[in-house]
Amino acid sequence: MKVSVIVPAYNEAERIGAVIKPLLASPSVHEVIVVDDGSTDETGQVAESFPVKVVRLNQNHGKAAAMAAGVNAAQGDVLMFMDADLTGLTPGHVEEMIQAYREGDADLVLAVFREGRVGTDLSQRIAAFLSGQRVMPRSHWERARGLVEDASFGIEAALTKLAIKEGWKQKKVILRGVSHVRKEEKRGFWRGLADRMVMYGDVVRAFFRKL
Repeated sequence: MKVSVIVPAYNEAERIGAVIKPLLASPSVHEVIVVDDGSTDETGQVAESFPVKVVRLNQNHGKAAAMAAGVNAAQGDVLMFMDADLTGLTPGHVEEMIQAYREGDADLVLAVFREGRVGTDLSQRIAAFLSGQRVMPRSHWERARGLVEDASFGIEAALTKLAIKEGWKQKKVILRGVSHVRKEEKRGFWRGLADRMVMYGDVVRAFFRKL
């Protein structure tokens, strides 16, 4: 199997290198694709300094559209999605996720954080289904293509809803020591909080959207 890793990124120039490096160091990864979703910083330039494929969108379209653009550029039959603002990620974590999928008893592998940051650990215990770290076959993504339009940050919730409806077998992998940088830290408290509220709105709409 060929694993294509897709990293949707918006204004993550300071953080994306820490995600790309362990992905490139993972022997099971066939290719890494970074989608620069209309960033206004140097996210695209930083990504291009690594041996990865970079897809640039001329404006910010949202997470779901960025993921779809990455899939369109991917060669693999297995898709791994990773957030661009992770901390503590190692090649071992990446291999754990791929190995869990390789075992063949799950259609969808979700990674959840433990022993990283208290707030992140708690949120992932409450809503693990919203994890942006997942592995799935390309064939299942193709069945979910209709969910991409207007999903934005609700894409994970929409995928989970489809997985339940279609009976996909799911498996969780614990990534110890991994976390991510909160929006309030990246953009300042009020701007970060506003962006978080928009994200929660996308999630709610995804749940109520008819499949």
